[in-house]
Amino acid sequence: MNETNPLSAPHPARYGLLGYPLGHSFSAGYFADKFAREHLCATYENFAFPTIEEAVEALRAQPGLHGFNVTIPYKQAILPYLHSLSPEAEALGAVNVVCVRRGADGQVRWHGCNSDLVGFTRSIRPLLRPGVHSRALVLGTGGASRAVCAGLRALGIAPQYVSRRPAPGVLGYDALTPEILEAHKVIVNCTPVGMFPRVAEAPDIPYHLLTPEHLLYDLVYNPDETRFMALGKAQGAQVKNGLEMLHLQAEAAWEMWHEQP
Repeated sequence: MNETNPLSAPHPARYGLLGYPLGHSFSAGYFADKFAREHLCATYENFAFPTIEEAVEALRAQPGLHGFNVTIPYKQAILPYLHSLSPEAEALGAVNVVCVRRGADGQVRWHGCNSDLVGFTRSIRPLLRPGVHSRALVLGTGGASRAVCAGLRALGIAPQYVSRRPAPGVLGYDALTPEILEAHKVIVNCTPVGMFPRVAEAPDIPYHLLTPEHLLYDLVYNPDETRFMALGKAQGAQVKNGLEMLHLQAEAAWEMWHEQP
């Protein structure tokens, strides 16, 4: 399928972030800096819509749209509106990158991809300690947590879902016993708990059971240090937020938007 090059167009190519709410996001600023630094004729904006139906209707009417990222709560809700999926997105059942492709026939098609997996694995890999970090608790069961679990498996770590709603294969927070915490030295927060502006909140895990061997990774990056991280650090645990993951995802998304299908 022949496609136009958005960066050679006479008008700025448009990109953005779909989600709701988006007051916490740094993506627009990241891409604005990138476009200025690399002298690219492009813009990036927030597309905050309270329902997926409103979002899809508005985005389909956007002139010059060449791609957009997808965040909470639409990583799975966007799936029925896509024309195709990458193998990774299909396997994960979640999308955080949509490529808007225009064919020679003038038809616009949305292709869903996932950059969560590559962003997470590249970010957490340097922190892992062989022989110590072999199992992980993954807090949350949404689209991001699926990518995190796949990434952990690829790194040789066995993940265990944790949720407020226990289910087969999913532990409840009240099931996090000392034995569970001893066996799982990696804890990844894939929920929005603690994200700006509700910065005083933290996932309900037994922080007093954490040790210096534990690694707490928070996908939240605003604030810079979440309460989840602060409580872990107080017990001597190693902590990291999701800002580097965001940057790695953003660069992967840029590559996906400009791949030739």
